[in-house]
Amino acid sequence: MTTVAAYAAPAAKAPLERTTIERRAVGEFDVLIDIKFSGICHSDIHQAREGWGEAIFPMVPGHEIAGVVAEVGPGVTKFQVGDRVGVGCMVDSCRECENCLRGEEQYCLNGLVGTYNAVGKDGRPTYGGYSEKIVVDENYVVRIPDGLSLDVAAPLLCAGITTYSPLNHWNAGPGKKVAVVGLGGLGHMAVKIAHAMGAEVTVLSQSLRKKDDGLKLGADHYYATSDPKTFEELAGTFDLIVSTVSAPMDFGALLSLLKTDGALVNVGAPEEPIAFNLFSLIGGRKTLAGSMIGGIRETQEMLDFCAEHGIGAEIELIDAAEVNEAYERVLASDVRYRFVIDAATI
Repeated sequence: MTTVAAYAAPAAKAPLERTTIERRAVGEFDVLIDIKFSGICHSDIHQAREGWGEAIFPMVPGHEIAGVVAEVGPGVTKFQVGDRVGVGCMVDSCRECENCLRGEEQYCLNGLVGTYNAVGKDGRPTYGGYSEKIVVDENYVVRIPDGLSLDVAAPLLCAGITTYSPLNHWNAGPGKKVAVVGLGGLGHMAVKIAHAMGAEVTVLSQSLRKKDDGLKLGADHYYATSDPKTFEELAGTFDLIVSTVSAPMDFGALLSLLKTDGALVNVGAPEEPIAFNLFSLIGGRKTLAGSMIGGIRETQEMLDFCAEHGIGAEIELIDAAEVNEAYERVLASDVRYRFVIDAATI
């Protein structure tokens, strides 16, 4: 076991504080990573404050991890010391079910092992990226291409893949009209990626406050959902809508913006249940879907795509001691567009 510094929530809704945690010894197929940067995802806040249900404490959040390999186990074949690597939202899965075998470990039928707030196969709680080091099985580590700086690459391990996966699955590309609901940590990545895929991109945001940003990021159009005329003007427009908002939305109104056979894919995860009229789906053969992160193979594909197209997250780099302030600013939508912790300050 190795003792490392970390920032942890000691209890639900409690402020995060500096502490130490134990990392397991490097096993045969393990990779020890010196963490350089760790993004702050809204889901970190949901879990640290038990917004999604009972959680495991103390909790070290963080599943947007970028770092450098410091040690490898004797059986490791995919990485070597000095490699630039990332770890996303999962660190293990059953590896035997139908979904795991086809490279969709995120939908493991026996339950994936989350990077934090989960229990590993050794029976110990998992701790995330707000720490100095992490030990992960090589099969759940991805390579960060040289074309990406580690700080702007870190949020790609959640925000990037969470938006790339549905855009990829629902075939965003030339000739497709794609709308992105919300221009936050997830939304700004969805705009960049959909634009790079060749789609015509529209941002649907509550107001026009971030319009200039949205257009610079690659959006072709920008509308305010607070304006009723938006829904009249855009009715039946889109092939695909990706909703990135983690608050309750009027799904019926959004579904009205789809073409026949269009899809509304939700990647945000509100704490409250959603209600809508099923006729919003029936009238137009429309699809309401959900999507998580991608599997390891698709996550690597996303990183390679982002490197090829020069896509990184828009970040605000902070010291670890600022994490509680950052949480409050995320809740106030006061970040453009992702906080990233400099792990050297932990």
